[in-house]
Amino acid sequence: MSTPEFTHRSIVECADAIARCDLDAGALTRATLSRIAAQDEALGAYLLVDVDGACAQADAIDAARATGAPLGPLAGVPISVKDMIGTRGLATTAASRMLGGYVPPYDATVVERLRAAGAVILGKVNQDEFAMGSSTESSSVRPTCNPWDSTRVPGGSSGGSAASVAAALAHGSLGTDTGGSIRQPASLCGIVGLKPTYGRVSRYGVVAFASSLDQVGPLARTTRDAARMLRVIAGPDPKDSTSQSAPVPDYEAACTLGESADLRGLRVGVPTEALAGDGCDDTVSAAFAQALSTMEALGAAIIPIDTPTFRHGVAIYYLIATAEASANLARFDGVRFGRRATLGPGDGLTELYARSRGEGFGPEVKRRIMLGTYALSAGYYDAYYLKALKARRLIREEYDRVLAACDVVATPTSPVVAWKLGEMIDDPLAMYLMDLFTIPANLAGLPGLSVPAAVPGGAMPAGLQFVGRSLDEETLFRVASAYTSATGSAGRVAPDVAEARS
Repeated sequence: MSTPEFTHRSIVECADAIARCDLDAGALTRATLSRIAAQDEALGAYLLVDVDGACAQADAIDAARATGAPLGPLAGVPISVKDMIGTRGLATTAASRMLGGYVPPYDATVVERLRAAGAVILGKVNQDEFAMGSSTESSSVRPTCNPWDSTRVPGGSSGGSAASVAAALAHGSLGTDTGGSIRQPASLCGIVGLKPTYGRVSRYGVVAFASSLDQVGPLARTTRDAARMLRVIAGPDPKDSTSQSAPVPDYEAACTLGESADLRGLRVGVPTEALAGDGCDDTVSAAFAQALSTMEALGAAIIPIDTPTFRHGVAIYYLIATAEASANLARFDGVRFGRRATLGPGDGLTELYARSRGEGFGPEVKRRIMLGTYALSAGYYDAYYLKALKARRLIREEYDRVLAACDVVATPTSPVVAWKLGEMIDDPLAMYLMDLFTIPANLAGLPGLSVPAAVPGGAMPAGLQFVGRSLDEETLFRVASAYTSATGSAGRVAPDVAEARS
């Protein structure tokens, strides 16, 4: 197999080929960089490509291999990183004018662990500004296009991460997920995306949106690739007080178990709303119904479940998340952090704050800051924010009840396939409802995994989501691997831009 063909292969295949000396890390990285140069002007997945740095990292892997030094599990594999995640020496702007030009002096813990495992960091990929959005259209730089149809959105907020992986402009990517921002773009771009259990992966060095909800996770083309990435980045971190001390299991072993395509004894809970296809388009409804039939044929028991609090998840989320965003983004005032506006004669501190924040933040970020500030204000805290926290606990209790009777909960990931660019940008409420199925897992702090569902030929990708018990990502990988092995739905690469247009 030629080196260019390896750009379309899995992380595991490439890492293993490099370890066997069947492939050079330098050649693979340069082939991927060539694809980025040829494809990304039309897609807009990358904000920054570190050509020299990536080549130097890859050449160092080849040099280490030549000396017989042991190689890490991601040695030589090209990876992209969401612009929300700090990277030493590379600009980290959260796709916002507020952080334009900011270059961190250190790596986020997850990036540090990628480098230690031998991954090649290609650069930073696009996102919704401060991770606030579901389409990557709120980026202050430019929107990202869906690789399967450049007139459509890739989802968000980790749209650049998903697009880079789906288009083979990276083998894997790190994203962040606050209300669905890994799983939803994975669904719309036809790849695998995992939101780990809250605290399973360190958030140190990641720009904060909503601290009680944010999680870093992998996006990849196969479940095994996501499993390998998770094992690298997971584990306790003394720099993050919310990280959990639980040992990190062998997630790839769970994938191997799943690839036997045997789900006998597994109980899959399905909310009655998802069974009825409430709010879903025809492609998603048909794909989900077929997925349930496939899992039943593999031996799983499909159990209808009643989840009345889940339908309130969006309302709960947009009180808690905006309140936390209001607090977290208060530091960006042009004095302590962030872009500082130019003042005129007679302007004082109030004008500096107002102008700096007015110029630095985009419309969606301003909208959420104002919503959150209102929810936290005197006279409204108890009525809104405190009540949302109580309702959040009810969602976790409902998951505890359901997962005592089932091993996983299955739903569509997104209620619709990718929509047209600009179609929802002026309708924030419609955009918020795109996270209907993903938000409850964030509120409960539970792991959620999205994999590509089998869809009719020519249809845009749709996603199948599994939510499991706390720290039980292994079961998610098992059931997802069984499903994707049976259907062959994972591992696809979108056609090149020129092919897509022909």
